[in-house]
Parts: sequence; C-alpha cells; structure tokens
Amino acid sequence: MRRLAGGLEQAAFWLFAALIVWAPIPLGSNRPWAWALLEVGIYLVGVLWLAAVAGRAADVPPAMRAAWPALLLFALWLGWLAVQWIPLPTAWVAALSPRAAELHALAGGPASATLSIDPHATKVFWLKSLAWALAFALTLALVRTRRRLVWLCSVIVAAGLIQAIYGALMHLSGTNLVVLDTPIAHASQASGFFVNRNHLAGMLEMTLAVGVGLMIAQLDDPGPRSWKQFLRDAARVVLSRKGPLRILLIVMVVALVMTRSRMGNTAFFVGLLVAGVIALALSRHATRSTVVFIASLIVIDVFIIGAWFGVDRTIQRIEQTTAGDVRERVDPAIYAVKILDDYPLFGTGGGTFYNAYPRYRGADILPYYDHVHNDYMQMATETGFPGILLLGAIVLLSFFAAVLALSRRRDPLARGVAFGVVMGVTALAIHSTVDFNLQIPANAFLFCVLLALGWLALFLERRGQTPVDKSVSEVQQAGDLSTGV
Repeated sequence: MRRLAGGLEQAAFWLFAALIVWAPIPLGSNRPWAWALLEVGIYLVGVLWLAAVAGRAADVPPAMRAAWPALLLFALWLGWLAVQWIPLPTAWVAALSPRAAELHALAGGPASATLSIDPHATKVFWLKSLAWALAFALTLALVRTRRRLVWLCSVIVAAGLIQAIYGALMHLSGTNLVVLDTPIAHASQASGFFVNRNHLAGMLEMTLAVGVGLMIAQLDDPGPRSWKQFLRDAARVVLSRKGPLRILLIVMVVALVMTRSRMGNTAFFVGLLVAGVIALALSRHATRSTVVFIASLIVIDVFIIGAWFGVDRTIQRIEQTTAGDVRERVDPAIYAVKILDDYPLFGTGGGTFYNAYPRYRGADILPYYDHVHNDYMQMATETGFPGILLLGAIVLLSFFAAVLALSRRRDPLARGVAFGVVMGVTALAIHSTVDFNLQIPANAFLFCVLLALGWLALFLERRGQTPVDKSVSEVQQAGDLSTGV
C-alpha cells in the first residue's frame, strides 16, 4: 500500500511538470476547453497528492507550513470570489452593491441575486483561481528535495525553450498560420503558440528568470586568475552542464527579442537589473562570477547575438512609440476607473470586465475589449479594492520571501532560485501595467508556480531527509523522497 502511495506521489509531481510544458501549447490555454483541461489536470494532481498523504507516502513539508500566510490569503481570495457568485437576498445585494442590484432588477427582480453582474463568468473565474491557488500549494507540497527543485526549474526552462524555438523558427520562416480558427501572424514577430506576442514575451520573462537563477546557482568564485586559467575555466564551462544551459538562455533571449514586444523586452532587462542590485546589496555570499554573468547577459545576448536577430528593430519600436500608441493602452484603463466608482467594494465580479466595460468606455474607444491592457486595473474592477489588495499581498509576501532567501541563505541553489523569483516577478509586474498576461491561463499558472518558488528558496532544507515516514523512504530509497542531490 505504501509503495503504491509513493508511486502516486511521484506520478503527481511528473504530471504537474507535464502540465507546465503543456499549458502554453493550446493558444496559452486561453480557450474554454483548454483551460478546462488544465484545471482538471491540476485538480487531478491534487487528488494524487492527497492519496499519497492518506497512504503515508507524503505529508505537509516545512516549506508549505512556513508559507501559511500566503495560503491563508489565497483561501480568503477564493472566499471573496465565492461571495460574488453565490445567490444572496436582493436586499443584501442592494446594500452591498447598489449598481449590481439595479442591473439584476432589470432582469425582473428575482427573489435572490448575486454581487456579480454575470455570475456564470464569475464562477468560471473562481474555478480558474482555485486551480492557480492549488498550483501554488502543490508546488510547495511536491517539491520536497533539492533534486525535485532542480527538476521543476529545468522543466520550466524547457517549457520556455519549446516556445522560443517554435516561435523563432516560425518567425524566420515567415509563415502565418490559422490554429484552431485563430490566425497567428508569425511573419511579423515571434508569437510561439500564443495568439499575442506579448504573452509569449511574458512567459519568456518568467522562464528566462528561472534559467538565469539556475545558472547563477552553478557559479563559483575562483579568485584572481591569469589569462591561461581564465581560458581553461571557460573551456570547462562550455564542456560542463553550464555550457548547454547558457546556450539555451541565449536562444530564449533571441526569441524574446524576436517578439518585438516593447514592454516585454524592457521588463526583462529591468527585472534582471533589479534582481542583480538586490542580490549584490543583500547577499553576503554573492560571487564575482555572478556580476560577470549578469553583465554577459546584457552585453553578449543583446548587443552581439541579439543584433543578428533584429534587436535594433525592437529598439526602433520603442523609440518610435507615439502618444497615440500610449493612449491606445492607457485610455481604456482610464475609462475603466469609472467602473470602480460604481463597484468599489466587490467589483463587477471576476471575469466580467468584457460585460461591464461597454457601458463605461468613451466614444473614442472603438474596439471590443474583453481585457483591458492593465492587469491591475482589470483585477480591481472585477474584484474591488479588497480583492486587489489580497492578490497584491500574496505577490508581495512571496517576493519578500525570495528577497530574504537572497539575504540569509548560503545554499547556492536557494540563492539562484530566489534570484530568478525576484527577477521574474519584477519583470511581470512591470509588464502587467500595459498588458494582461495574468488573464492568460498558461501565464497565470506559471506565475503562481514562480511565487511558490520564492518560499521554497527560503525554506527548503539543504540536506537531510524531508519529514516523511522512514519506512516509505526505505521503500523508495532510489526515488525523490530521499535526500536530494
């Protein structure tokens, strides 16, 4: 029985890893059937883990216990969303959200109503949020050893690499495709399996950050060296496992450049610089090799390799950004502020922006918007001020867990992963001011995994067994439940 439970626990981990690779492939899982498959997959991983716990092949690891504030906030967030779509007496709705009550009254004044103006859309949004919260928790539950941590980070890098290679090759071939009745313009930019190039850029910001963290975890400081020693060490790097990883990072940087995403590229490098400054300022164990590596990312990847693949065109797009381009992104968000005036506390309901916005947009906003190009504004209008505060608290707690890891941990792997979390969260936080990456299921899923890595960087034990029953460890002594490598 325990052997079976142990197998279920390992199956849960590998299924979870497979979902990370799969999620961006069907158009970023941004279709009802695709995000439903992703949700079911995450729920299944949760069931497998619970079965392993019941069979005493797993328990709640220290990192998961330590992350209880974030888990509590996720629970409050889910409760807040549930209140939006659960039917309530109309008098309650009128008191809590007068504008929502007015809209429901137009439908005939039923005996009960919801705080959401579209309860079905909010229920769908709640199911997504449940899956993302579960992804956060499962990352903490399943990554019990250093080996698992390395494997998970490697899978994240692999997922980004698949998107980078496919996107770059399709762009270089100049091929435009129609995928699932959706045209994707590969000829003008790299989009990968995403419809929007900015969403590929958002994914690459996170996967590159994790890859950079893995690379930093392998760096050391050999001290002063002669040119002969330097060349010999460089050859060793090329022939060691660092060399292939460095090449993979270059490929992903090239693909990021090819997206021609102005804010995507800007956010990536700002995130890299911010993480570098924080790491060097707080870490007492930072090495000179880390500084050299960060500098090489900027100099070699962008100004040398990137120049061959059109970095100049991306820079030109940034330089040629006009006031009209800015208004195209900013004005819809400004009009969305009016929604908050009418729905300040509970918002219009998760997933209802497309329904609420037409009544508030100006005459100059002609296109249809199912998402505003600002994740903060959309979350605020849909969930109210308390909702956006809960989400912000989750992100900030996880970010500061990674910052603390940079300051306190001596373990190179923990410091490297923490660096990747700080870099990735910073980049996506910047990008979210002008785009809606967190509305794309594949990117929202990966972002929650990234947040959990911040807690693992701070609390995952470096040596020794995780607190699992010893008899289970003996049964699986060759497996992941034993001491990590």
